[in-house]
Amino acid sequence: MKMWLGASFSDTDQFVELARAAERCGFDTLTLSDHLFYADFETPYPYSKSGRPRWNARTHWPDVWVTIGAMAAVTTSLRFAPNVYIAPVRDLFTVAKQVSTAAVLSRGRVTFGVGVGWCKEEFVATGQDFHTRGRRLDEMLPVLRSLWAGETVTLDSLPALSICPVPAGRIPVHVGGDSEAALRRAARLGDGWIGNRIYTEEQLDPVLDTLRRQLDANGRSGQPFDVIAPLAVLPDAGTYRRFAAKGVTGTLAAPWWLATPEEKARYGEDTLELKIATMERFAEEVIAKL
Repeated sequence: MKMWLGASFSDTDQFVELARAAERCGFDTLTLSDHLFYADFETPYPYSKSGRPRWNARTHWPDVWVTIGAMAAVTTSLRFAPNVYIAPVRDLFTVAKQVSTAAVLSRGRVTFGVGVGWCKEEFVATGQDFHTRGRRLDEMLPVLRSLWAGETVTLDSLPALSICPVPAGRIPVHVGGDSEAALRRAARLGDGWIGNRIYTEEQLDPVLDTLRRQLDANGRSGQPFDVIAPLAVLPDAGTYRRFAAKGVTGTLAAPWWLATPEEKARYGEDTLELKIATMERFAEEVIAKL
């Protein structure tokens, strides 16, 4: 069971130190989320009962790939992944060049967590079609893989083209979302699936069942396939092992969400010091025992 650090909603100036601490504490991957702007969205947020986002206009949403580049420069083994990057709100070549560059600078420590997105306003702002985002992502992923492999591709009326730099190895693609379409996309085109909500066991079991069915339908049953599931359980090595038996290969945690009153009183609310202290405790109590 790999432990991923969910660092979304952190202030931008905390990420570099969080990366250093995550590597020291034994986390496998650090994740951060992707949004272009905040507004009074009309589009309902799909992961809350109210339909309203859990953040506000003061919540930091740093550029994913700039931030990964900065974190990669101060670490040597920690991996990085967006959870998730909304690729179809951008054009193909912006996505291809940003991800490829980050993978080169990090020496292959990038996982491409990708999803179709839910916020129509962002698509309107960038001139991309919201209603065809799923189909366009399906079309983008094979082309991105070819470009990242240094291959020459031919698209529509454009001349044959390639990009440089490209990474030395394959960039893993983890598809986010738990709709039927997202799970089908993950099984058909991804190297893994990453959840972008916190799941109880009752919520996760049908997702895993659908993933197994889709993997089998695509002839991939028994092949390596990552399942990264944020779990609504108290951190415990034994509990994580039980989920591993269900096929979960990794989970995502933000230890400061479970900070004790004593830790909050000592370090303050949402401070970098609180986050690092709770990460270190998590490493001792959970990661060391896995």
